[in-house]
Amino acid sequence: MADPASTALFDHVPVLAEAVLAGFACLPAGLLIDCTLGGGGHSALLLQAHPGLRLVGLDQDPSARAAAAERLAPFGDRVTIVAANFADYVPPEPAVAVLADLGVSSPQLDVAARGFSFRLEGPLDMRMNPESGETAGELLDRAGESELADLIYAYGEERLSRRIARKLKEQGPWAQRHTAELAYLVAGCYPPAARRGRIHPATRTFQALRIAVNDELGVLDKLLHSSPNWLEPGGLLAVISFHSLEDRRVKTAFLADARLDRVTRKAIKASPEEAEANPRSRSARLRISRRLGEGS
Repeated sequence: MADPASTALFDHVPVLAEAVLAGFACLPAGLLIDCTLGGGGHSALLLQAHPGLRLVGLDQDPSARAAAAERLAPFGDRVTIVAANFADYVPPEPAVAVLADLGVSSPQLDVAARGFSFRLEGPLDMRMNPESGETAGELLDRAGESELADLIYAYGEERLSRRIARKLKEQGPWAQRHTAELAYLVAGCYPPAARRGRIHPATRTFQALRIAVNDELGVLDKLLHSSPNWLEPGGLLAVISFHSLEDRRVKTAFLADARLDRVTRKAIKASPEEAEANPRSRSARLRISRRLGEGS
C-alpha cells in the first residue's frame, strides 16, 4: 500500500510540459501510452488538451500509481493504470503516441526511505519498485571491487571509480547502512579542494548505483527497440532523458531505426524561465520521432 505522505509528494510540475504539448499538438483520437506515469502530470495535460485520447499509464512504483489515480480521476474511464515496468509491457492495441519521462522523479528523491538521495538520511535502497529486486546496499555487498569500479565508471562517468570501489569494499558491509554514510565515504575519496564544487562528490556514484539497481539503460534499450511497434503509422514516440548516457542512446536509436523518422533534429531543452522555476528541468532533453507508414 502506498504511503499517504509519499503519495502527496507526487503532486509536482512535469518537466518540458509546453514542449510535450507542442510536440503532441496534432494527435488524433486514440491510445496514449505513458511509460513512466509518475504523478500523472504529463498525462493530465495531454488528456485535457485532447478529449479523444485514452490513456494507459505504466509505473512500477505503488506511490506513483496511487497519486496518478487521484490526479487522473476526473478523466474517468479514459484512464487505465497498470503496475508494470515498461520493458515488460505489451499494449492492447496500436497507440497514437508513446511518452517516456526517464529517471527518478522529484517526489522519489524527497522520500528519505527510498534511499535515492544523499541529501536525506535513508537506507541504501534506490529501487524504483520498492517491492522487489536487489537494493543498492545488497549490490555493494555482492559485487566485487572490479565490478563496482566498472559500473561506477560506466554509469556515473566517475574518474575516481577505482579508488571509490576499493574504499567501498574495505568499509563494507553496506546492506544495513545509510545514504549519508555512503556519501561521506565517497566524498573522502576526493581531494579536499574538490569536495566543495557545485556538484556533490557523491552525485556520480549515486547515479551509477541507481542505474545498476534498476537496470535503467537495459530497460531503456528494450523500450527503444519495442516501442516503435506499439505505434500506429504516423504515431509519435517522445522520450525525455536526464543525463548523457540516456540521451545518447535515444539519439542513436532514433537515427538508426528504419521504422522512425525524427521530428526533432536536436534535443529540446528547458527555457531559461522553466529552468529557473523548476531546477529539475535543467538537465531534461526531449526527442520526438514519428512511426513511418507501411511501405515508407
